[in-house]
Formats: sequence, C-alpha cells, structure tokens
Amino acid sequence: MANLPTVGDNFEHGIGIVAHPSVIIGDNVSLGHHVVIEPDAKIGDNVRIGNHVSVGRGAKISNGCVVADFAVVGRPPALSVRSTAKGEDLPGVELGAGCKIGSHTVLMAGTTLDALVVVGDNAGVRERCTIGKESVIGRGVTVENDTEIGERVKIQSGAYITAYVTIEDDVFVAPMVVTTNDNFMGRTEERREQVKGCTIRRGARIGGGAHLLPGIEIGEDAFVATAAVVTKDVPPRTLVMGVPARVVREVPEEQLLDNQ
Repeated sequence: MANLPTVGDNFEHGIGIVAHPSVIIGDNVSLGHHVVIEPDAKIGDNVRIGNHVSVGRGAKISNGCVVADFAVVGRPPALSVRSTAKGEDLPGVELGAGCKIGSHTVLMAGTTLDALVVVGDNAGVRERCTIGKESVIGRGVTVENDTEIGERVKIQSGAYITAYVTIEDDVFVAPMVVTTNDNFMGRTEERREQVKGCTIRRGARIGGGAHLLPGIEIGEDAFVATAAVVTKDVPPRTLVMGVPARVVREVPEEQLLDNQ
C-alpha cells in the first residue's frame, strides 16, 4: 500500500493502489484494484470505488458515494486553441453525499454534484457544471461545460446538453434530445460573443429526439413533442410540436407540476 498518511477504520483495498501522501480517506471505504488517487483528494466515509478508477487532484467524494469501474472523477479538460471554453486552473470535482457514478463515466474538474445524483454508464460531464440533488444523468449523456442543472432533473440516455445551458428543477429530457448553442457552427469570430445555450424552465418536458436551437427559452411546465425542432421561445404551459415547432394547445391542468 503506497503512502496514505490518513486512512480511516475498516479500510479495504485491492492491488495496485497509487495514492498521494496528502490523500485523506474516511472510515469503511473500499477501493478496487488499480485505483489512482491524486494529491489533496478527500474521500468520505462508507465510499465504494471500483476497479481502475482515477480520482483527480483536489476531488471531494462525500459520504456514501459509489464510483463504478473505469470511471474518471475530476479530470482536467484538454481544450483546443479555438475552444470557446475557459482554460484556467480548476478546483477539484465535488460529489455530494450518496452520489452514484457509472462505469466508464468521466467527470471533469471544477464540476459539483449535489447529494444523491446518479450519473449513468459512459456519460460525460464537462468542467464548471453544477447538478442539483436527486437528479439523474442517463447512460451515454453528454453535459458540456458551464451548464447548470437543477434538482430532480431527469436526462435520459443519449441526450446531448451543450455548453452554457440552464435547466431548472424538475425538468424531464427524453432520450436523444439535442441542444445547440452556436448559430455560426464554429465559423467567424463573431460567434464567440453570441454563443448561448437554451434555458429550460421548471417542470418542462422535452420529448425524444427533439432539437432545441441556440438561446431559446422553454417556459415553465411546457411540453415539447417528440422530434420537434424548436426555433423560438416556447410559452409556459403550452404544448408544441412539428418542424418548426408550433403551439398546438395548452398543457392540461392535471399535468402541471404543482398539481402532481
């Protein structure tokens, strides 16, 4: 066992553990085989970490978290010279109590997950994101940088959440939804001042395969139908469908979030 100055009671570990002397590990922690823990990381009590997991510099994994095999928790980003994302030094990733992180998932440094967040297998969450408590990020979902996700949000398998998106509490995003933030699609310097993701207000629901264009707002309790292409703001409590999406009717009273 290599250089672990602070290790709690009932510590279990497999072979090939590499941990910096500054690492702090709580009580009742279990590490699988070939786990790497970088400097200044802190692991709380009752944490289970699988095989071949990497925990980045300064990461904070709170009590009761579970991290599955081959996950990367707190990797610094590698940016291209033309990226619109910021590249400054980032703090370690933070996982709130009871989070569950799937196999082969990558969480970038500078991101914070509140308590009881679930991130599915093969998902990716970029830097400077926040995810509220009890939210679910499904299998294969990508959440790009500087995105804010509220509490009790469900983002299902294969959805793409682009950079600079805001998703409020209790939003439902179905599989394969695509959000966008750049009307210039990477050309001209003008785009750097106009890159903007969408805003999805509290309780809105986005159907499978829908596409949301840059900068639009989906109103509170709105409903976007499957495969719709949303090119302008959607009023609260309305149902839209089609290409381009148009208002069809009001969302029934019994389906509004406050009536559940």
